[in-house]
Amino acid sequence: MNSTNLMSVVVLISGSGSNLQAIIDGMQSGQLPIQISAVISNKADVKGLERAANASIPTHVINHKEFSSREAFDRKLMATIDQHKPQLVVLAGFMRILTEEFTNHYLGRMINIHPSLLPKYQGLHTHQRAIDAGDSHHGASVHFVTAELDGGPVIVQAKVAIDDQETADTLAAKVLKFEHQIFPQTVQWFAEHRLTMEGNQALLDGKPLDKTGFQWN
Repeated sequence: MNSTNLMSVVVLISGSGSNLQAIIDGMQSGQLPIQISAVISNKADVKGLERAANASIPTHVINHKEFSSREAFDRKLMATIDQHKPQLVVLAGFMRILTEEFTNHYLGRMINIHPSLLPKYQGLHTHQRAIDAGDSHHGASVHFVTAELDGGPVIVQAKVAIDDQETADTLAAKVLKFEHQIFPQTVQWFAEHRLTMEGNQALLDGKPLDKTGFQWN
């Protein structure tokens, strides 16, 4: 595919980058009509930066600890992202709470993956919280990012059963397998101009998705 037809994407990470790898794999196979213009991490020496380097993707490290405020960090992050002129910003395990100024700047063109069936279990420790609550199912959601933490319109969800002897680690591993499917799919929908956000609603092929999004399984 001609590179001029590829959508520019910037990916933000904080860790191992396994979801980043799933997107890189889709890009390299030609399934995803995108070009990852940069990978940005708020932590140095993480596996995700190695994954990007191995794919010859430019990387940046912006250490949030070097900034006096959340606002100052976000402004530096915005300036770095905007150098690459992305049409889509992807949060792939980016463990930072973002300011309203930042989320509004990329409204409708920034997506995140969260390991729960939103709106359940916003925030951290989702797998253990689902087990502790006695839930029969858990999963992952991809959503548009808004100023509300993990609260933007859901695009797609994948669901897994919680077994009797489940631990947070075994449940996380089950969920991660589906994350690696639904995140690249969401990127593909967006890159093919099939996915949009209007108001506080996600639309796929022009049709509004309900609050739990497209059900993967």
